[in-house]
Amino acid sequence: MDVSHLLEELNEAQRDAVTAKDGHILVLAGAGSGKTRVLVHRLAWLIQVDHVSPLGVLAVTFTNKAAGEMRERTGKLLQVSTRPLWIGTFHGIAHRLLRMHWKEAGLPEEFQILDSEDQQRLLRRIIRDEGIDEAHWPARQAQWFINARKDEGERPQHIEHLDHPVTSTWVHIYQRYQDYCNRGGLVDFAELLLRAHELWLENPALLDHYRNRLRHLLVDEFQDTNAIQYAWVRMLAGDSGRVFVVGDDDQSIYGWRGAKVENVQHFVKDFPQVLTVRLEQNYRSTGNILDAANGLIRHNQSRMGKKLWTAGEPGKPIQLYSAFNEQDEARFVVDQVQQWLDSGRRADHSAILYRTTAQSRLFEEYLLRSNIPYRVYGGQRFFERTEVKDALAYLRLLHNPNDDAALERVLNKPTRAIGEKTASIIRIQARESGLTLWQAAAECVSQGQFASRAGTAVSNFIRLIEGMRERMSDWSLGNQMQGVIDDSSLVSHYQKEPRERMETRVENLRELVNAADAFILPQEDADAGLTELQSFLSHAALEAGETQGESWDDCVQLMTLHSAKGLEFPLVFIVGMEDGLFPHQRSVEDAAGRLEEERRLCYVGMTRAREQLCLCYAEVRRMHGSENFSRPSRFIDEMPSELLEEIRPRISSSRPYRPARPTTTTRLRDDDWPFRLGQVVAHAKFGEGTIMAFEGSGEHTRIHVNFRDTGAKWLVLAYAKLEPV
Repeated sequence: MDVSHLLEELNEAQRDAVTAKDGHILVLAGAGSGKTRVLVHRLAWLIQVDHVSPLGVLAVTFTNKAAGEMRERTGKLLQVSTRPLWIGTFHGIAHRLLRMHWKEAGLPEEFQILDSEDQQRLLRRIIRDEGIDEAHWPARQAQWFINARKDEGERPQHIEHLDHPVTSTWVHIYQRYQDYCNRGGLVDFAELLLRAHELWLENPALLDHYRNRLRHLLVDEFQDTNAIQYAWVRMLAGDSGRVFVVGDDDQSIYGWRGAKVENVQHFVKDFPQVLTVRLEQNYRSTGNILDAANGLIRHNQSRMGKKLWTAGEPGKPIQLYSAFNEQDEARFVVDQVQQWLDSGRRADHSAILYRTTAQSRLFEEYLLRSNIPYRVYGGQRFFERTEVKDALAYLRLLHNPNDDAALERVLNKPTRAIGEKTASIIRIQARESGLTLWQAAAECVSQGQFASRAGTAVSNFIRLIEGMRERMSDWSLGNQMQGVIDDSSLVSHYQKEPRERMETRVENLRELVNAADAFILPQEDADAGLTELQSFLSHAALEAGETQGESWDDCVQLMTLHSAKGLEFPLVFIVGMEDGLFPHQRSVEDAAGRLEEERRLCYVGMTRAREQLCLCYAEVRRMHGSENFSRPSRFIDEMPSELLEEIRPRISSSRPYRPARPTTTTRLRDDDWPFRLGQVVAHAKFGEGTIMAFEGSGEHTRIHVNFRDTGAKWLVLAYAKLEPV
């Protein structure tokens, strides 16, 4: 058999991974080393060369986009349909299993998926019903506690609280939440994986079936797996499965959401005779960028070790800009972007990366001033928007009136005289009678528990939903979506808002109808017995908009460093490189694990750059309402100094501090300047203070002084009458 098409594009290390003999394999794939290519070619090798049945392979990754890319590339490589292959995300595969084996999993056939917002709303209701003070026990924190416990594979009865008042309260909320979900047939994201894991634990015959069927497991982004995902893989593999994992312990940056970088090391210990292959040749960045990144990451102690290299040119040195303050930083970056555009390069080939979202404001402001289009990457996704979720909640009620979260969301939206008191009566009835909210509402109406106006409103709501369900039962999905929007009067509801916001909401509702109208039932959902409506609702909850609703074809990309993972740009700026900001103050205080993760985050940011990388820090930054002197990030000192080119050397306190304004100004000569940065001066009214910044020139020069007693103030130098101390 000619297998040249599987190997000809691979380097030696990639071939070693793809053609490895039967067994467990760990591929440590450095940034830009072609990990997706290796994963896809390994899958194709198993099928074409090792004659593994396509039905015997399971490939999992973390995003629907990555899963779609894997499926598409595999199909092109094999020249066959990839429909029979189990390729998807952890949550998607778990969802598929639970749909196929709902009875064994202890779920109703029509179970619904709770998204994050609906989960939080349900928890808020439970906390209120239990008489717990939400000010001290917020729903968002309860959500975090429950999801974290599920990620660790723990049910309420598994958590040892030893009657500790805090832990026992969270466990109590968790138990009540679990009761509500079981009664209403609701499953949140974390529950998908935990329930799928329990499905195998509690059904040995079913587990044996899948172990015999899915003998080859391929896992992408293995460094991002959490405890339940790792347990899920180990459980399915058993003693006979063969596991091929691809990951990079140097790019593990999601510890805050449960990812365990130590799973990479555990894999070598937990699975016998693991073959480790390192992919170190980088096809993305220049030599200088890689050498600087290597120099940084080697300061992490708990890593398995690898060194990226490239066959390409060394490229330009890493630029280092010492800004006077955050405004000077933004001005410099935008000026550099403008030069990039003036040279004929595309705007969307440049990216500005920052540690916290609040840092984007000034860059947006300066980009707007320069008329440079930009996009804040990672904004609210389509299916996460309020108006879209409202319309989908109505659609969910047509499908399953016992969906408490959906009912609670739209019970009084648009407003229909169902206030909090009426809703509370329904909740109490549901809790005391063990009913869903829909059942409890009907029972309260029949028993006359409401005041006249409220009773009429609840009755009308029930008739509205029942009427839509009866009338639209045989309508197409697109027509159902349009009918729900029309009958619910959501458009009229949003027309009461300011015009710009109203138009945006109405346009999103129109797009939702388009999405429903264009939706095609996936074959795997059809095979699992799902209707088009069920599949669409699951699609909306699971995929939650892999792409943003608004974007520009050619615009500068602004994003957090976490959002940048998986992307690459010819020109990259990493801004705010200051201790306390990046690395973040929390990690500086906890130097053990968090600082190493911050260093990995910096490594990820650096390796996004293909041609040029610029690091920026500000000597003075306004934070929490006051000006603060900053220390350059320790990460800068951890990079080889010969690879860094300081665009403006760090200035001393004896040198004038004159940040440039966005408009052109004439600067005074150094020998004309009466004061210097860091000098202590006295003011007749404000007392003594320290000079922190200058702005402008001539008689209009403004001086920024941080006074000991009255705080920081901007003064016009010509009228301030400052005296040296």
